[in-house]
Amino acid sequence: MIFSPVEVEETVNMFMRQKLDIRAITMGISLRDCACEDGKKSRQRMYDKIMRYAGSLVQTGRDIETEFGVPIINKRISVTPIAMVAEPSGEKSYVPWAQTLDKIAKELNIDFVGGFSALVQKGMTPGDCTLINSIPEALTVTDRVCASINLGTTKSGINMDAVKIMGEIVKQTAENTKDKDGLGCAKLVVFCNAPEDNPFMAGAFHGPGEGDAVLSVGVSGPGVILAAAKEYKGKPIDELADGIKKMAFKVSRMGQLVGTEAAKRLGVEFGILDLSLAPTPAVGDSVARILEECGIEGAGGPGTTAALAMLTDMVKKGGVMASTRVGGLSGAFIPVSEDEGMINAVKQHSICLEKLEAMTTVCSVGLDMIAIPGDTTATTISGIMADELAIGMVNNKTTAVRLIPVPGKKEGDWAEFGGLLGGAPIMAVNKFSCADFINRGGRIPAPIHSFRN
Repeated sequence: MIFSPVEVEETVNMFMRQKLDIRAITMGISLRDCACEDGKKSRQRMYDKIMRYAGSLVQTGRDIETEFGVPIINKRISVTPIAMVAEPSGEKSYVPWAQTLDKIAKELNIDFVGGFSALVQKGMTPGDCTLINSIPEALTVTDRVCASINLGTTKSGINMDAVKIMGEIVKQTAENTKDKDGLGCAKLVVFCNAPEDNPFMAGAFHGPGEGDAVLSVGVSGPGVILAAAKEYKGKPIDELADGIKKMAFKVSRMGQLVGTEAAKRLGVEFGILDLSLAPTPAVGDSVARILEECGIEGAGGPGTTAALAMLTDMVKKGGVMASTRVGGLSGAFIPVSEDEGMINAVKQHSICLEKLEAMTTVCSVGLDMIAIPGDTTATTISGIMADELAIGMVNNKTTAVRLIPVPGKKEGDWAEFGGLLGGAPIMAVNKFSCADFINRGGRIPAPIHSFRN
């Protein structure tokens, strides 16, 4: 007998009661061979290639769901950063590229397409500038396209000229989508040390170092980890940590199985398994509730960062024992709007923007899906970005910022984004100005430990 009755029951409980799922299968597709001096011809090549590789992605996902009994929530595509592909065309706007990607997503019934992106950690080419300037309109006229900009790395430092511009881009994107509470900003993220193989949106893109096409999987199981934590109530922290690690191992094995099978059926390489704990607005699917189960009265209270550090590390340790393909971000996400426990923490004032920033030193990403007052200045947004990127640069880890300045709303108001993006109370932002710092421009030099090789 392959599986014991206890193991079968445990697996059924994971899916039925603890909200375990495959959060996303993401096909990464290289568009480098699509670039040419004719933008229209290049976009046709892009369309044809994506259709060729991903034409059966959604159906394959559905077939695996039915055969394996594993929910696959999102089917996604990521592509080579469009700034690289579109630049030879010399076009002055890349909005048509975003519209083509949106058209593809809708024809294939793909949930999101990532890769309306640029890598500008050390400088900006004309194509990078065109893409960045196209973001507000591109995210307004499309529904399923996500944009990301890498602004810094541990090796290169932080491009503060680009940071300043991105604060303005976020403001303009929010204003363009003000009738939807600034929804465009929910599809826009800035990074330090962006991974080239991340299956999660809005930051997914197919890195230049990747193959022609790969299939990556993002597994999510906050509810499963919460159930494991409850089994160790009152026990020493090392015992709790061991229990979380064992459960992460089981979750990762399931993700490895689904990813390998999906890649095989689609005729592409299996890329990576990202085992980040990615919450949803649903009750019982919250990272904040895991932290509270560890013994924190309210997420954000004293001890939160230590508990999150333990949680993230145990998830990674369980994952690397289960798969040789662990990559992407892998750890724990703490998006406010997508986590009902985080929303509650904001409402009860146990957590604030500065505490969230502190927590990002030990978790997977950064300041994610945070709604802020609509009158927050562009330079303040850039300052928040710079702080978060600095954490990533100095600690040699990925950090990101996805802020949503909601037009016409103030601290305590509610913003609604819908679906998996959820909704969130508007959080307070420090009122002191950093305009003089941001307006200096230039580049923050790389930290001394960046020179290890």
